[in-house]
Amino acid sequence: MRPVLYLIACAAGPTQYIDAGVRAAQSAGWGTCLVLTPSAARWWEARRDELESLTGHPVRSAYKLPGDTDTLPSADAMLVAPLSCTSLNKWAAGIADTLAIGLVSEGVHLGVPVVAMPYFNQAQAAQPAVPRSAQTLRDQGVSLLLGPDGYEPHPPRQSDASAFPWEAAVTALPTVSASPHSAATDREPTPHRSASRPPHP
Repeated sequence: MRPVLYLIACAAGPTQYIDAGVRAAQSAGWGTCLVLTPSAARWWEARRDELESLTGHPVRSAYKLPGDTDTLPSADAMLVAPLSCTSLNKWAAGIADTLAIGLVSEGVHLGVPVVAMPYFNQAQAAQPAVPRSAQTLRDQGVSLLLGPDGYEPHPPRQSDASAFPWEAAVTALPTVSASPHSAATDREPTPHRSASRPPHP
């Protein structure tokens, strides 16, 4: 049984090519589930079935309703790629108003390995909140691939989203074995649960 990766994508240019990210993860041996922010999900709305056929799972972009069952297997690791500047700052501030941010906000504190590779331009990176947010996530245990060892913000209006380094992002994931129990699931985060007991599907 292959370990399960939640590939979580924000509304940034490379998400137009998220199928390439899925294939990179699958080639590295991950069973891959896809979670999109609501804005990113709109980009793929007309072709959502292609992504679901590729992953073999529903593509999630919203919290479930109370009483709904989990539709994704539990995650052994999570990769946020691309991570937008907006989502970086919201995540660091603890604003889990989307399923995408909610999963990683909770997952990293449940012991799930979380890697994130940003994608934004130098003007956005110059905002004072960005270095603070980056440090906040790193202090929580997130492997944030921003800077010389990851993604360097590009000059404004000079990006090439099709060249996003999916393979480098996937390579940064730890080697893990498939877990028989849930480390994190696609249910709405539950802040009251002790971090010492992972949620069960």
